[in-house]
Amino acid sequence: MQVSIEDIKVKKRIRKDLGDIASLADSLKHFGQINPIVITNDNALIAGERRLEAAKSLGWRTINAVVAEFPDKLSRLEYEVEENIQRQDFNTEEIAEATRRIYRLKNPSFFRRILNAIIRFFSRLFRAGK
Repeated sequence: MQVSIEDIKVKKRIRKDLGDIASLADSLKHFGQINPIVITNDNALIAGERRLEAAKSLGWRTINAVVAEFPDKLSRLEYEVEENIQRQDFNTEEIAEATRRIYRLKNPSFFRRILNAIIRFFSRLFRAGK
């Protein structure tokens, strides 16, 4: 659900260093918001402060959020910590493989471009015949 950014309350947080918000803002601008932030019923932020700050820097008025219920402060804190711990960044080999694959998709070989053109031609030909 979309929530007004100005209605979100950011209380005392564990994370002090938000890191590079500009890069995250560029990602939001290019790809949109991939993961929603998490808030309580009273709009207190539980997870997603970096996403929230990046959205603010872009001038967004609303942000996609999930409302979750937490029975107590301990549950809220555990969720915030868990959301930040349970992630696995790509290792160097995975980044290199992703970079190679992106490059190949953006820069297909001469034969791949010909094959793609033939596929598009026949796709259009058979769609037009319907």
